[in-house]
Amino acid sequence: MAIRNIVQYPDPVLKKKARPVQKFNARLHKLLDDMAETMYDAKGVGLAAPQVGILKRVIVVDVGEGLIEIVNPEIVEKKGEQLAPPEGCLSIPNLLGEVRRAQWVKVTGQDRDGNPLELEAEGYLARALQHEVDHLNGVLFIDIADRVFRPEEELD
Repeated sequence: MAIRNIVQYPDPVLKKKARPVQKFNARLHKLLDDMAETMYDAKGVGLAAPQVGILKRVIVVDVGEGLIEIVNPEIVEKKGEQLAPPEGCLSIPNLLGEVRRAQWVKVTGQDRDGNPLELEAEGYLARALQHEVDHLNGVLFIDIADRVFRPEEELD
């Protein structure tokens, strides 16, 4: 495993749409392992492959309930709405945003070996999954936020 460099905004790779994974092999496993290690090292709760410069549909998420790896994730159902807490992003340091997200989502995809996967999530986990899937489509939280601000402004 290795810690990879996190791509920083405004790098154009962050605005590109990621391609589906076709090969489930040792290279994919290494990417997933490296992404998890990079996310934990940066004290993040999610990371998408474009954030480490790889335009593949791969995400890792851990909101404190254990690591979730999803290859080729798709949000297939959404319910409700949430606005809090403010979102941040490892690729956009020193900015937060108020982003409207679904309160509940159903996500389909594949595990690291290509087996079908389905996950239902609500609250913070649903928010994190939506944020990471957005990355795969070239959408950043600052593109869809109701308000973007610096962390110190939150106290105002």
